[in-house]
Amino acid sequence: MGRAEERRARQRGGRRAAPRRSPGTPTGVRGPAGGGRAAARRGARPEKSLLRRLFTWRKILGTFFAVCLLGIGAFVVLYLAVDIPEGNADATRQSNVYRYSDGKILARSGKVNRELVDLSKVPKEVQNCFVAAENKTFYTDSGVDLKGIARGLLNTVTGKGTQGGSTITQQYVKNFYLNQDQTITRKVKELVISLKVDQRMTKDEILAGYINTSYYGRGAYGIQAAARAYYRVDAKDLTVEQGAYLAALMQAPSQYDWAVASDTGRKLVKNRWNYVLDNMVEQNWLDAGKRRDMKFPVPEEPRPTPGQEGQKGYLITLANRQLAQQLMKEQGLTRAEAEQAVEAQGWNITLNIDSKKQAALEKAVETELTGRLDPDRRKVDGHVQAGAVSVDVKTGKIVALYGGEDYFKHWLSNATRRDYQPASTFKPVILAAALEHDARTQEGQPITASTIYDGTSGRQVVDGGRKVGFGPPNEDEVDYGPITVQKAMNQSVNSVFAQMGVDVGMTRVMDTAKQLGMDTEGMQAVPAQTLGSMGASPLEMAGVYATLANHGRKVTPSIVKSAEQRGRTIEMPDPIGEQVISREAADTVTSVLTGVVDDGTARKSVRDNPLRRGQQVAGKTGTSDENKSAWFVGYTPELATAVGLFGEDVKQNGKHVPLYGALGVPRVNGGGFPAQIWATYTFSVMDEVSRFDLDTKQGAAVRPSQTPSASESPSETPSETPTTSEPPVSETPSSTPPSETPSQTPSTPSQTTSSAPPSETPTEEVPGNPLDPGDQ
Repeated sequence: MGRAEERRARQRGGRRAAPRRSPGTPTGVRGPAGGGRAAARRGARPEKSLLRRLFTWRKILGTFFAVCLLGIGAFVVLYLAVDIPEGNADATRQSNVYRYSDGKILARSGKVNRELVDLSKVPKEVQNCFVAAENKTFYTDSGVDLKGIARGLLNTVTGKGTQGGSTITQQYVKNFYLNQDQTITRKVKELVISLKVDQRMTKDEILAGYINTSYYGRGAYGIQAAARAYYRVDAKDLTVEQGAYLAALMQAPSQYDWAVASDTGRKLVKNRWNYVLDNMVEQNWLDAGKRRDMKFPVPEEPRPTPGQEGQKGYLITLANRQLAQQLMKEQGLTRAEAEQAVEAQGWNITLNIDSKKQAALEKAVETELTGRLDPDRRKVDGHVQAGAVSVDVKTGKIVALYGGEDYFKHWLSNATRRDYQPASTFKPVILAAALEHDARTQEGQPITASTIYDGTSGRQVVDGGRKVGFGPPNEDEVDYGPITVQKAMNQSVNSVFAQMGVDVGMTRVMDTAKQLGMDTEGMQAVPAQTLGSMGASPLEMAGVYATLANHGRKVTPSIVKSAEQRGRTIEMPDPIGEQVISREAADTVTSVLTGVVDDGTARKSVRDNPLRRGQQVAGKTGTSDENKSAWFVGYTPELATAVGLFGEDVKQNGKHVPLYGALGVPRVNGGGFPAQIWATYTFSVMDEVSRFDLDTKQGAAVRPSQTPSASESPSETPSETPTTSEPPVSETPSSTPPSETPSQTPSTPSQTTSSAPPSETPTEEVPGNPLDPGDQ
């Protein structure tokens, strides 16, 4: 073929003709160039890479099936090798030993509260509650959830923790035959044993074992103990509603225990309770009409276990909670698993509690408060509850804690409860946010300790020239007029800090509160929060103020010093964290708060306390809406302590009540009994006098406050002097509002001889505040 023919063939898409044979070449024999189509293809095809030769589809499929066969073979070997062990649920239960920081034994706890009952003694409807809550396919499945196990193994390997979703059979095996460890070995054993248990035991036997070995909180193992602990009845007498609560409870026993649950915890357990009953209707185990008529069965009050009398129970409860939280974080346990892993498991737990400081705090509360209560004479005295937490500023250790008069008499710890307003003890957080963010007033002036604000009572807060519809009154509706931030903090002037919060931006204020240690989840960033209208505990507030005292480095109060169990030690997190606000901002707040003690609402109880030996102190008083709580939170360079008094009617399910008239005073204020308790405790445990090392040029600690004129002199009579006699009238005319009169000291008209309580004008809060926990 000539070149022209070849070109035409290519244009037609044809193939190039085979080269002509040389004369004499036999038919069927290729020419010397190895021509022909086959030779052309071989010449055009690239040589296979090493990777393609190694990983062919045949080899990949062959490897996959080989791995599957090996896996199946390994599982068969495991299935034959792993047998159902002896039950160890009782054998592993041992008393926990709790010690003070010096090693002296505080208490022993852990006697197992369990009584096994036959499944026939548990109403069928109640049995179905547990199946509906945990494993709707229980009666038809093979005892394992392969997807859940695979997910759990993956999470364990990748360090992502654990997830719920195990079958009832798996949970029973884990409770009775194994333990709560989150290891691959334990999970594989759980799988094998669960399959064998499902083959060898009936579903009723498995269900009976499950409800008899599970932990329900309140030290109760098994449904019989739980029925007695929560409803004072035997398991055979449980109603469907009660059974649904116990089934719901098992997901997070302490969080869902109605007696101590937060508002969030109560909401969650109610949702879980509804979920259980709705599932029962879906499975045709409960009539829909009956379901609609069911009401949530509020449990009875708990009965403390022996050995936890006095303050011991409060200390043990917080220690167990913090240890369980660490197990959840470290080992990926669920809350229920962690609580069960702590309760009666042979732990040797050393607390940070200093036995001498603990005794001093208990004595201070008795001397300044409980020893003076007289419920027979004054009914309101029976509603007074006290809580306190003391923290070492440099280490974050909780060195003393007061949870209530007696753990046997008041189960809920007043030291950790979060259902009362911290009131004006929140004001330093607002100032901290202003300083940290270099905030300015509406006029563009930097906010400092010397910035002038309008202290007129009820003044409407403005934002960009527009009123925001919020104008809180000052205590006793005193008008202060132009006033510095320092004096406004000294006198706890509501109108100033309401405006400051808006100037800073409430989102920034709430963010700063979170950084300092407050639990702000679910809190709205609204102006009303400037008055401390959210809920907070003495534990939280002690941490917030300890962070300020520690120059802005985060302090997360910790009660557990060490925890050991059968040769293993749990490493607790360092209570001292990172810098959350600048040192200058924190130190400036400290400097300002010294003015509250030396020139403001705490001067009588703290500054002039005879036990004080020149110790420098910073602190803030607080009195909530309708006098339902009163606070003093203060600190020295070494110790931060929060003291709260709460009005609670324990006979009406913990209803919040006012404290007007308690201990014979018209109104219980933060500068009175809480500050007195604080001072008596703090000054009795301080070994030496120390001064704040402050990096600031602002505030009362570094610059003398303005000397008050004669008309500004505060009354030297404390508003909460523990006496029923009439307080003397201030020499300052009531018609001239003194700028230095402590804002928590009732005005002259409220201190007349009239026995009627003062009006319920809020002392430091907004009337009818929808965020007031006391109104819930």
